[in-house]
Amino acid sequence: MRFWWWERSNHRVRIRELLPFDHTETCAPPEGYRTPERGGGSRPPMFLLALRSSRPPLRALPSSCWTCRSSTSHIHPHPWPPPPSVPPSLVFRVRTPPTASSCASFHSSAGMELPDRDPPRKRIRTGQQRGDAEAPLRGQVQDFRGNPPPKPPHTDGRGRGNVGQLVGGQRSGVRPAGLHRHWQTCSSAPPPRGAGPPFLFSVLSYNILSQQLLDDNAVLYRHCPPAVLSWDHRLPNLLAEIRLLHADIVCLQEVQEDHYHGQILAALQALGYHCEYKKRTGQKPDGVAVAFRTSRFHLLSSNAVEFFRPGDPLLDRDNVGLVLQLQPRDGRSQPSSICVANTHLLYNPRRGDIKLTQLAILLAEVQRLARLPDGSSDPVLLCGDFNSAPWSPLYTFLTRGRLEYQGMQIGMVSGQESAPRGQRLLPFPLWPPNLGISPQCQYEASPGESHLGHVTPPSHRGEADGRGSSVGATPDPNSEDQGGGAGAVVCRSRIEHGLTLRSAYRHLQPDGRPEITTFHSRTALTVDYILYSPVSTKATPPFSSGRGLQLMGRLSLVGQEELEEVNGLPNQYQSSDHLPLLARFRLLH
Repeated sequence: MRFWWWERSNHRVRIRELLPFDHTETCAPPEGYRTPERGGGSRPPMFLLALRSSRPPLRALPSSCWTCRSSTSHIHPHPWPPPPSVPPSLVFRVRTPPTASSCASFHSSAGMELPDRDPPRKRIRTGQQRGDAEAPLRGQVQDFRGNPPPKPPHTDGRGRGNVGQLVGGQRSGVRPAGLHRHWQTCSSAPPPRGAGPPFLFSVLSYNILSQQLLDDNAVLYRHCPPAVLSWDHRLPNLLAEIRLLHADIVCLQEVQEDHYHGQILAALQALGYHCEYKKRTGQKPDGVAVAFRTSRFHLLSSNAVEFFRPGDPLLDRDNVGLVLQLQPRDGRSQPSSICVANTHLLYNPRRGDIKLTQLAILLAEVQRLARLPDGSSDPVLLCGDFNSAPWSPLYTFLTRGRLEYQGMQIGMVSGQESAPRGQRLLPFPLWPPNLGISPQCQYEASPGESHLGHVTPPSHRGEADGRGSSVGATPDPNSEDQGGGAGAVVCRSRIEHGLTLRSAYRHLQPDGRPEITTFHSRTALTVDYILYSPVSTKATPPFSSGRGLQLMGRLSLVGQEELEEVNGLPNQYQSSDHLPLLARFRLLH
């Protein structure tokens, strides 16, 4: 990849290659590009553009590169009424770098991968391998504009960052820095008549980036100064963010086991949280955690979900989930409960079949725990890193409750790659019948079966009799498989779930730009979600009597340009390659 800058000189444009300085060419400006009168105005900014060829034709340049956006359009004060559980200090501001007026173009290397091999993925290396991999990177740290990165924050002599500069600048005399994220009010309507006293609570979902995975995949973070990547710097930042966000329920992903038991658990307990943790299976170093304030909730059950199945090539990955049943401490004589699920699905963009199967196992456990004796369901919160884009079939399956997958390419399921090539189609059936999960993502019944505390291995289940019956499943009146032929095949190549789920975020900025939740040298995308059961007035299950959650507000996300201005993620203020998601809900009974 070569970098070029464009300099306007009177009525001509000079193209000069930055690295190496061995080529200079002068040519006419693109059609429609207007220049000011000679001698008028100040020197124009330089425009930086990343191009794949060494001599790109002028017609290949997008017109957007000739329009420089304002560097202050997103840092103006924004009024917001924070809820009681979110302190007003949580207004992050952007420190505009000297090159903020340039127009940078970020390119993902995903399109450069060969279609017949799996893309690079996070992996574990030995200490020797880690040292060999990091050696070539030393001394080559640059930001996304090719400039040296900002200096790391002051430390206390032991590598730990200045606490006053962490999140929101809480120390006296320290100016707030980092990203500007404001509170967005989603509903100010009073609770429905007869709903009783409202119970308000907030939920945080945050992939905190396992330190071992960071070290083993250092190529993703070459744009970062080494000082901001150390655990001694990152841990205080992460804990400060969690403390300032002050959520009642906290769902964390990529929580390294030794760091959890040695540091994170004690820190969260000191803040009044009860914590549950599930490590990934095999030799993986990290897992997922769910914490909740004991002053707001009471734990009814905690259920770990393992996706690994020995001997099954479709389920040979070590991802896990964690599902909790929480009962609000609101003093009601007949309190309801909330089902909270947290997971981190497989990353590999070209294994959508594995992702959908992992998701089906998780949804089966969620539906089992959320189902009430009268056929209705408790409200559900589904949080985590799903490694899938908002426009992907996997996201559609979550939010619409069904997915027709006949003829769908495996690489298109997650939406992480815009144009996968040479991909196999999703198989039919999607997962083996002996998994014990029906196409409705429910456990298939067997006499005396119990799923309490874990997902029962396939060897403990009776063999599924076909692809039909499931616990609590209602026959689809529009089903086309009563007979045979093509209609039956189409119907059987459909998966469903009985939950009504909606995202707490819109995934688009007010100006139409996509929201970003993860950003490093290979991707800038939304993959993290807080999904919830919205209020419904249906007279039939699963939400009879108006049971559900009402979204009251959320902490805003930012776009790719704002993240480029703070040198991507992680940086000296945000210590993960993901942004935390925060939403506030009202529980309606």
